[in-house]
Amino acid sequence: MNGPLVTLVNPNLVHPPITPYALDILTTSLEAAGFEVDVVDLTLLRDRWRHTVATYFAERRPLLVGMTFRNTDTIYPQEQRVFLDSHRDIVREVQRWTTAPIVGGGVGFSSMPFALVDWFGIDYGVKGPGEVTLVELATMLANGDSPAKVPGLIINLGKGDVRQIPHRTPLTADGRVDLVNRATPYTRRSGVPRKVDNLAYYQRGGLGNILTKNGCTFACAHCVEPDAKGNRFARRAETAVVDEMELLTAQGVHDLHTTDSEFNLNIAHSKAVLREIVRRKRADRYSPLHDLRLWIYVQPAPFDEEYAQLLAEAGCAGINVAPDHVRDDVLDGWKVTGRGTRFYGYADLERLCELAKQYGMLTMVEALLGMPGETAETMRDCVDGLLSLDATVVGFTLGIRAFPYSPLGRDLAARSGGTRAVPGVQSNTATAPILLSTLGQCHSRVEYERQFMFDPMGGFRPVYYFSPALPEGARNTHPGDRWLTSLELLWEWVPLHDRPRVMLPTAPGLSPEDNNYADNPFLLRLTELGYTGAYWSHWPLRAEIMGGTVPA
Repeated sequence: MNGPLVTLVNPNLVHPPITPYALDILTTSLEAAGFEVDVVDLTLLRDRWRHTVATYFAERRPLLVGMTFRNTDTIYPQEQRVFLDSHRDIVREVQRWTTAPIVGGGVGFSSMPFALVDWFGIDYGVKGPGEVTLVELATMLANGDSPAKVPGLIINLGKGDVRQIPHRTPLTADGRVDLVNRATPYTRRSGVPRKVDNLAYYQRGGLGNILTKNGCTFACAHCVEPDAKGNRFARRAETAVVDEMELLTAQGVHDLHTTDSEFNLNIAHSKAVLREIVRRKRADRYSPLHDLRLWIYVQPAPFDEEYAQLLAEAGCAGINVAPDHVRDDVLDGWKVTGRGTRFYGYADLERLCELAKQYGMLTMVEALLGMPGETAETMRDCVDGLLSLDATVVGFTLGIRAFPYSPLGRDLAARSGGTRAVPGVQSNTATAPILLSTLGQCHSRVEYERQFMFDPMGGFRPVYYFSPALPEGARNTHPGDRWLTSLELLWEWVPLHDRPRVMLPTAPGLSPEDNNYADNPFLLRLTELGYTGAYWSHWPLRAEIMGGTVPA
């Protein structure tokens, strides 16, 4: 006999579709606790999502509905597209068809959970890993007990009053290691009704996904992950991780990308995972791991030759490395460990690219321009430094999304103090100076978080930062102004012969190219033609692929 039903909804309507890994993670824990779990996945049915919701809830009566909000917006500074309106439409449609309480979660949601619980009008929220908290909530509801007993649960009391039940310990509240299943593999399925269809996502998006550890101990100024996921590494057992990889590759999902904050941080654990892959491949020539193509996200250090060897033998196809800049004076105090010390330099980046090429792995090197201290001179040095590398692809982003609990967001709020417009703070939809208050100045976390996404009238106004020392900063810019002069300089500095391998930020009218992920014509064309793997690996051939002359 099946236990009580919990329904998990994926409201992400953006394509190319990204596998909702969180729903596999939650399904695994809920099923282990005796619950029946349905997944209502709207991504692959986005043209008929209303009909899908109505049909499902007309037939099924869940105890609880969970919704994962992976992204609040694109975070792409030139586009600044917000997804929350479509998410709320889906929330309201679900509420129209069921009286079951709704709990929200996901990384994007966790960047501003109190404001979103209030704005969506949902009952509960979970910040960070949800696999333990969701089971405890479902158990309380099944037993007729009070959800207010669930540690860490965010509860909507109505009229803007959103509270969080304290975690069991401060270490759990910040690190969240105990909230992650580290011992067993997550169940991954393909072709099973009312479950995540991993193969369908792979066929339409070109990548599967795998988590080896949750959280991050570092404190980079722009990053939300230590706050949203946890500021400790929750390392999953390497046998569980590789069991999951075998399960996916056996289903035909051959390209997997790591969803860790960075795969090489805590490198001893990363090497242990790679050694387990290598051990199984050596022991069994029929293992599906021989079909594995791994795509990883890393920092420039730590990365030694042993690591490169292990990656190559495990089946790593490509490395996405994020040095963010080449100038020490810009990186100091910005890309740092939890103790505030920088952990790599340009020489580390050069060595990584050399090792990757030596062992036959592609590389994508990404810079984040416009951070505090950026000038035209430092930006030009970064462009020249990255173009001099022997990397497959080089990418540049100009501007930084500011989130409520990132170090940058907190600093901007402190500098503004609710009364001063901070130079460089920008939003495409801003119609007045952007004033940010500190958490202590606000009446609630709802009020504090809302100001990073909404203007005082309730309209969308995601907050971005561009260094005021860039050329635009010499003028008294309006907070809604685009930073086009700096953008044009970037295009000017990249030689034409290098353009095929370079991803540059774009603005309407500047270029037909677009390296933003959401509904990107090039990415949609890739999946239409059957390409797999990280999309950047195909970027140098984009003109031919868009013309249909290069077969997958």
